[in-house]
Amino acid sequence: MGDLAIRDQLPGALLHLIDDLALHWKTVIERIVACDAAIASTASKDIRCVRARQVIGVGALTADALVATVGDAREFKNGRQMAAWLGLAPTQHSSGGKSRLGTISCRGDSYLRTLLIQGARSSLQRAKAVAIEKATPEQLWIRDLVARLPFGKVLVAIANKHARQLWAMLAREEDYDAHAWLKHPMVQRPRSTRPFQTA
Repeated sequence: MGDLAIRDQLPGALLHLIDDLALHWKTVIERIVACDAAIASTASKDIRCVRARQVIGVGALTADALVATVGDAREFKNGRQMAAWLGLAPTQHSSGGKSRLGTISCRGDSYLRTLLIQGARSSLQRAKAVAIEKATPEQLWIRDLVARLPFGKVLVAIANKHARQLWAMLAREEDYDAHAWLKHPMVQRPRSTRPFQTA
């Protein structure tokens, strides 16, 4: 009743404007819902999008944008190259024989980069919420990052890893494998031949 009383006191022109804005807002919401449904439908029919959505933090919108932007992932030599193309790899500065990592380059598609960084929040929240004994190797890695790095750098690091994972899944036409790191050549090498090992 209070809202109706206030409405009756407003000038007619203002009421007309408010009604127009309310109608416009309703139309915008309906269009957003329709667009979301169309994107979800497309993502559910494209095997590349279906695979991409297996990564925590990658939804229909990000998967659809990834496939539309990257196209054939095999055009990139490796996941690191695709991550750098998206601006998720830190710049390198060399001086006096020493190499230092700087800020991310912010090259490439800023929209897709933003989606991946936002999606990294989901991975971060999941990793912090899961019990240690049930955590995947990636979630343990994320928890270690949280203990060492600022929040923003953690998100970029997760987004970088996701970009590399997505490249592998798309280029090799493979599903997500949380234990894929075990297949890495450095992991499979005998301990005595791995660099930086201490007795």
